Amino acid sequence: MSTQGASPWTSSSSSSRQWIYDVFLSFNGMDTRNNFTDHLYAALQRSGIFTFRDNERLEREKSILLKAIEESRISIIILSENYASSTWCLDELAKIIQCMKVTGMIVLPIFYKVDPFDVRKQNRTFAQAFAKHEECFKDLEKVQTWRATLSEVANLSGWHLQDRSEAEVIEDVVKVILNTLSKTHFRDDKELIGISSRAEKLMSHLAIESNDVRLIGIWGMGGMGKTTLAKVVYNMISNQFEACSFISNVKEVYEKHGILQLQQTLLNDLLILGEVRNVDGGVFMIKNRLRNKKILLVLDDVNELDQLNKLVAEHGCLGAGSRVIITTRDVHLLMSHEVDDIYEAEGLSNEEALCLFNWKAFHEEHPPEDYLELCQAFVDYANGLPLAIEVLGSILYKKSMYEWKSELDSLKEFPERKIMDILKISYDGLRQTEKEIFLHIACFLNYINQETIIAILDCLELYPKIGLRVLNDKSLIKYQDNQLWIPNLLQEMGRDIVRNECRKDQPKERSRLWLYEDIDSVLTKNTGTEAIQGIVLTLPELKQAHWDPSSFSKMPYLKFLIIENIHLMYDLKHLPNDLRFLDWGGYTSKSLPTSFQPNKLIELHMCYSNIERLWNGIKSCEMLKFIELKGSLNFLETPDVTGIRILEKLVLEDCINLRKIHPSIGFHKKLTLLNLKGCKSLISLPKKFEMESLEILILSECSKLERIPKFGENMKLVTELYLDGTAIAKLPTSIENLTGLVSLNARDCKNLMSLPSIFFNMKSLKDLNLSGCSKLENLGSDESVDMIGTSKK
Repeated sequence: MSTQGASPWTSSSSSSRQWIYDVFLSFNGMDTRNNFTDHLYAALQRSGIFTFRDNERLEREKSILLKAIEESRISIIILSENYASSTWCLDELAKIIQCMKVTGMIVLPIFYKVDPFDVRKQNRTFAQAFAKHEECFKDLEKVQTWRATLSEVANLSGWHLQDRSEAEVIEDVVKVILNTLSKTHFRDDKELIGISSRAEKLMSHLAIESNDVRLIGIWGMGGMGKTTLAKVVYNMISNQFEACSFISNVKEVYEKHGILQLQQTLLNDLLILGEVRNVDGGVFMIKNRLRNKKILLVLDDVNELDQLNKLVAEHGCLGAGSRVIITTRDVHLLMSHEVDDIYEAEGLSNEEALCLFNWKAFHEEHPPEDYLELCQAFVDYANGLPLAIEVLGSILYKKSMYEWKSELDSLKEFPERKIMDILKISYDGLRQTEKEIFLHIACFLNYINQETIIAILDCLELYPKIGLRVLNDKSLIKYQDNQLWIPNLLQEMGRDIVRNECRKDQPKERSRLWLYEDIDSVLTKNTGTEAIQGIVLTLPELKQAHWDPSSFSKMPYLKFLIIENIHLMYDLKHLPNDLRFLDWGGYTSKSLPTSFQPNKLIELHMCYSNIERLWNGIKSCEMLKFIELKGSLNFLETPDVTGIRILEKLVLEDCINLRKIHPSIGFHKKLTLLNLKGCKSLISLPKKFEMESLEILILSECSKLERIPKFGENMKLVTELYLDGTAIAKLPTSIENLTGLVSLNARDCKNLMSLPSIFFNMKSLKDLNLSGCSKLENLGSDESVDMIGTSKK
C-alpha cells in the first residue's frame, strides 16, 4: 500500500491543506449501509477518527458530498456488487481519484464480496452496470472516465475480504488509518521537523502489533528531543490501550515531592482508585492492580533506579500488550532495569537542521539566497542538537547580515567548547539583571507560577516584568499556562555557570546554593563567604540540622533565603541584614536573632514556626511590605509596626495563642490586608481603626472577640469585612464610615443582637451573610443588599 508523503522538510499540496475530515466513506447504500459500512463507521468513530458518511437525506445534494471529499485526508472506497450501478458512487469515485492526483489524498479500496479483477476489467455485475450506463448516457466520454477510475482504484493496495471475517478486516483498516493519520499529523507541524522517521524507528522498537509486554528506553543527552518524541508516539498509539499515563519531569517531581506523589499520579491516570498511603503500598497497588490492564505508560526524565523500581511493575505484573516508555540521560539506568530495548535519540540531519533553523531565523522554509552560506555555518556549529538550533535561529531573527557575521565570528573564538557553551550564547548577551533572573530561575524557581516568581524577583529589585519578557524572547524560558519553566538543558546550563564560579569542592564561593549537601556543609562548618547571594532548601521530609548558630554571619550579601523542613538543633545567633526575601517554614526558634536588622527586608514568611514574637520594641523596616506567620501556634503578640512604614499585608491566620494586637497597627497608613482568621485567643483589638489604605479585614473564627473597634472616617477603601464566628454582640455605628464596603460576612455570630439603624443606608453593600445569627432581631431590609440566611435558626 503506497501512502508515503513528502519528507517533513519539503512542502507539498497535501501537507499544507487544512483538512476537515480524517476519512470519507464511499459506498453503495443498497449493498452495505446496514451491515459492513455501519460496522466500519462505528469502529472509526470509536477510535476518534473523524469520518464523513453520507446519509439518505443527502441523496439529492451532490455538492455537499463532493465538498466533503475535498475536505478529507483519506478516502475509503467500499467496492461492492452494485457499486458501479450508482452514478452517484461513480461521480464520487472520479472526484476521489482527482483529489488523489492533485492534493495527495490517500485512497484505500475495500473489495467487499467482489474480485479486484472483475472491478479492474468491469466483468460480471460491473459489466452489466456499464452496459446500462452506455444506453442511458449520450456522454460516452463520462462513462469512459468512470471505467478508467474503476480500473485505477482496482490497482491500488487495499483489502479483499475473501475468507477473512468482516470484524478482522475492520480492525485492520482502523489500525492502518490511525497509523496513516499520525504520520500526516506531525508532517504539518513546523516545530516537529524530522520527527516522522524517528517516530517510525521508535514504533519498530515498541512492536505494537505484538501482544507481549515491552519496556522501551529513549536515551540521549539533554535537548535532543527525547520528550518530544515520546509525546508524539504517545499521541499516535494511546487510543489502542485501556488506560494511559504520561508522567512529565519525574526527576523534578521526585526531588520536590518524593516518590509517593508520582505513584498516586500514575494510579490516578490509569484509573486505579484508592489513596496511596506509603511507598510500599504504592508498589503493591501498581504490581497487583495493573495485572489485567493493557496500559501505556511514559516516564519522562528518569534519573534514579529507585524511581523505576517504585513506578514500573515487572513484565508479569502488566496486562498483555502493555507498553512502557522511559526517557533518560542515563543508559546504565535502563540496562540495570533490564528494559527490552533502547532507542538512542538522534541529532538532526543537516537537511532537517537547516529546515528548523530557517523556520526559527526567518519564519520561512527557505532563507534568502545571500544568507545560505551563513545558515549552513550556524547549522554546522549546532552539530544537530535541536535545542541549540532553535536558540541560535531565534537569536538571529530579524537581525542584519552584519549582525549574523558578528555572531558567527564570536562563536568561532570557542571552536571546541561543549554543547553547554552553545546554549550560553543567549545568556552572554543579557544585561546583568537579566542574567541574575535567569540564574535564579535555573537554580531555584523552575516550574513555579509566574506571579510567585515576579513577587520574589521584585523583592530582589531585578525588574522581572521586562526581564522575563527578554528571556522569553531569547528562548531561554517558556510558559505553559501560567507556569514558567526552563527546558532541562538550559537549566543545566544555568547551574553549570554557577558551579563554575569556583572549584567543585568549594561551594562556599558560589553565588547560589540549592543542593542539600552543599548547604549543609557550608552552614555546619560555618564556611560561608561574601559571594553567596541566595540559598533555597525545600526538603520533602523533616531533617535535623546541626548548623553553626553563627553560620550566616559570613554571608553579608545574602539576599534570598528559603528554608523548609529543617529542624535546627541550635538557635541562630545571626541573620544577614541584607536579606530581601526570607521564607523559613517551620522555623524552630522562639524569635529571630536579636542582632538581625531587617532594614532591607521586603517579604517575611515564617509560617508554621515556633516564633513567639518577631522582635521587641521598634525596628526600622523601611522596605518591608509583607509579613506572614500563618499557623505559628506559639505566636503571642504583634510587634510595634511604627517603623514598618510601607507594610501592606499582615497575615496572622491560625496563630491560636495570639492575645494582643499592638495599637500601632490600628493607625497604619499603608496596610491593605489584615488577616487574623482563627486567632482563637484574641480577646481585644485597638479601640479604633484608622487605616486609610485597608481593603480587607478578616476576623473570622476569633471566637473570644466580643468587640470590634470603631472605624475612622478615613477608612473608605474597605471592601470586605469578615466577622463570622466571632462573639460580637453589636456592630459599631461607625461602620457607616466604611462607605466602600461591598461584602460583610457575620455568619454564626451567635451573640449578635442588632444592627445599627444606619446599616441599610450603606449604598455599596451587595453581599451580606447573617446566617446562624440566632439572636438577631429588628432586621430591616433593602433591595440592594443580597442577604443570606437572615431568618432565625
